[in-house]
Amino acid sequence: MAEIIQRDGVWAFDGSTVRITPGLHRSVALFRQTYGEIAVPLEAVAGVVYEPERKRGRLRLRLREGSDPLLQATGGRLPDAADPYRLTIDLDRSGIAEYVAEEIRQSMLLEQTPKEPAGAYLLPGPPVPVSVRSSDGTVSFDGTRVRIDWNDTSDRVKRATGPRIIGVGELVRVEWVPNSGYEDGFLRFVTRETVFSKLPPERDPFALDLWGSTRRDLLTALVATAVTARLPHPSTRVNGHMDRPGPEAGTVTAEPPDSDHHDTLLRRLRELGELHRDGVLTDEEFAVTKAAVLRDF
Repeated sequence: MAEIIQRDGVWAFDGSTVRITPGLHRSVALFRQTYGEIAVPLEAVAGVVYEPERKRGRLRLRLREGSDPLLQATGGRLPDAADPYRLTIDLDRSGIAEYVAEEIRQSMLLEQTPKEPAGAYLLPGPPVPVSVRSSDGTVSFDGTRVRIDWNDTSDRVKRATGPRIIGVGELVRVEWVPNSGYEDGFLRFVTRETVFSKLPPERDPFALDLWGSTRRDLLTALVATAVTARLPHPSTRVNGHMDRPGPEAGTVTAEPPDSDHHDTLLRRLRELGELHRDGVLTDEEFAVTKAAVLRDF
């Protein structure tokens, strides 16, 4: 067993798995603490390196392309402090860090681990159900459906459409860009119907506009990752499209609307019509949001 314990967290390698446990110190990013322990199988590792620096060093684990839904969902956009595959090392522990890195490299050599992109996810992503409250609303995922409930501060176009419910079978991909503190981010659920939509996140009823607490909004990557882990793997793309299961997988059968649902539908359509007439909604925005409301009912 090769192990290094730091305030930033613990890396332990038993010859087949790199077990990464985040530290509990307040300096450790909230995202890492919330994501929790990660067990990385050796076959998912592409490389490991210890980088000495002037005051502290850093261990970095590089994973094979396509092996981790977290990296797939975040696309390299996680801030360094929130990246679970980096460990800050005190200088007096640099020898141990180099030993851990060498043990992982030797095992990769002995096992002749693949270097090409993975054809399936080798890590499971976060468990479900998962729910995160962001600056624009609360997004939840139960393993089959995404639900977005808007905040009172959300754009009135979104509030007029009501809660958004999206089945996994409707999704093409998930797009996630973090709130940097200087520029807003977003979490967008792209469906087959909205794949060509160009609505801005603040008005897109299929997107959360991330403009508030950077620390809290970063947690939306948990939902992005959990959903990504249950979508077809990127290796299934053919000419930009994905093979996906038939309609019986992930399909939610709608029941006929009762009178209360009918009244709600009419009210929301009326609100959208008023926003369109007042010039708040463009023709495209009106068409997309109206279609979203009608589909939900």
